[in-house]
Amino acid sequence: MTDFLIVSTHSESEVAAKAQNRTARLAKTPIRRQFIGMKNETMNNNPDIGSPPPVWTRLQFEARAAAADEPTMASYIGAAILSHETLCSALSFHLAEKLAGPEMGAQQVRQIISAAYAEYPDLLSAAEHDIQATLERDPACRGVLQPFLFFKGFLALQTHRVANTLWRQGRETLAFQFQSRASEKFAVDIHPATQIGQGVMLDHATDITIGETAVIGDNCSIMQGVTLGGTGKETRDRHPKLGKGVLISVGAKVLGNIRIGDEAKVAAGSVVLKDVAPKCTVAGVPAKQVGGPSSAPARDMDQALPDPGADD
Repeated sequence: MTDFLIVSTHSESEVAAKAQNRTARLAKTPIRRQFIGMKNETMNNNPDIGSPPPVWTRLQFEARAAAADEPTMASYIGAAILSHETLCSALSFHLAEKLAGPEMGAQQVRQIISAAYAEYPDLLSAAEHDIQATLERDPACRGVLQPFLFFKGFLALQTHRVANTLWRQGRETLAFQFQSRASEKFAVDIHPATQIGQGVMLDHATDITIGETAVIGDNCSIMQGVTLGGTGKETRDRHPKLGKGVLISVGAKVLGNIRIGDEAKVAAGSVVLKDVAPKCTVAGVPAKQVGGPSSAPARDMDQALPDPGADD
């Protein structure tokens, strides 16, 4: 086996001095402490931006710190966030850059998104709740910058919200175009007619499929590989209705015009064909109720199943 020797052009003292300077600089940057796990505590204790900071304020703060820390990304971060005065402007720009294609350029897509935000201000409120939900529930999320720039579940959901407004305006062809681009770019396929509440997290998001007449309540969490689909060729109301605070775990299939009650939990890999009562946990193929009541599963992201011998 050949040994490789990496030779530095700097002396040990120079390397040590540079490392010490970098450590001192980072120690003065609150956002770096947040990035390694302190999350809300750092931001809440920062007197410069208040406690707790609004999403846009926090996003700008994190963006400035990230741009300073990683110069190779500074131009991208500046264009996507720091060059804008509002969350509306930044989000419409960022989504347009992601969704642009041969059919429509970035500027045209951005105009459509900006018009939707102007006509439906609730879209921005929903985006703020969605990004906050991701920050609170995903242990891999280190701040609001990460989902805004990189999490395809968040980006796919915001794309759908715009597509849904287009659908409700009767602009079905354009709505389907947005759905198609989101499917291509993010591997998330949500029919533009689907009704989705706020504070929703699509975690990892790959291969999530949601049908036309599905309804998703506020504060739900949906994992990768989930299908909210139909059971046949029905043409009317044929997809699941999720209440508030529902957790649908990895790879679960919920099929048909059935009701999943508030704060219910569907275990990974389950196939649900019947109604699920509120605060119940179901698992299996076909899914059946297991254990006692669940409580805030979407918030806590607790995907464990009750021990069947716990009551013995």
